[in-house]
Amino acid sequence: MWLRRFSKTHPRWGYRRAHAVALREGYGVNRKKIQRLWREEGLRVPQKRRKRQRLGHSTTPADRLTAKHPDHVWALDYQFDVTASGRTIKILHVVDEHTRESLADLVAYSIDADATVGVLDKIVGWRATCPRFIRCDNGPELTANALRDWCRFTGTTTSYIDPGSPWQNPWVESYRGRMRNELLAIESFDTLLEAQVLVADWREEYNDYRP
Repeated sequence: MWLRRFSKTHPRWGYRRAHAVALREGYGVNRKKIQRLWREEGLRVPQKRRKRQRLGHSTTPADRLTAKHPDHVWALDYQFDVTASGRTIKILHVVDEHTRESLADLVAYSIDADATVGVLDKIVGWRATCPRFIRCDNGPELTANALRDWCRFTGTTTSYIDPGSPWQNPWVESYRGRMRNELLAIESFDTLLEAQVLVADWREEYNDYRP
């Protein structure tokens, strides 16, 4: 039957659109008849489903992982702020969980998976070592193929926290909270460059001068 073929081809379209298409194709039927036939055939528009979140694969559950030495676990997270003009900026944090040292704070208008991998490469370059584990959430930048490939090539294992469980990534959460409280909530950035400079200054103080 035409209505069944129509519903199968256009599962998100209802009987009103079916009537409009039927008229356009030369079927001389009114809308009420299409509605009645639609119901008799048991046709219905399926409810919208929430898109499935892509989850990363962990070899070690985040709630069981504890850093034993420097470069054992690097924790990653992002946070956002805005410039005085209303432009959104994004900040990538990388923290060594054992030493609590901030390894990087990338400040940019946009940070994707490739940019995240670029930051990790720079850290590995100056530390001359790779982490044993990376702990992070299931954000799209952190479950993308770019990061998974980087982990495979460097021999790094991923430990993803459970969705909606930031307490499973406590050290980078604490770090980003301190930056929010001591810098982002106080300073107004006129430009991206100003944000980059002030974040770098705050990070240096955090690593070198904080008691």
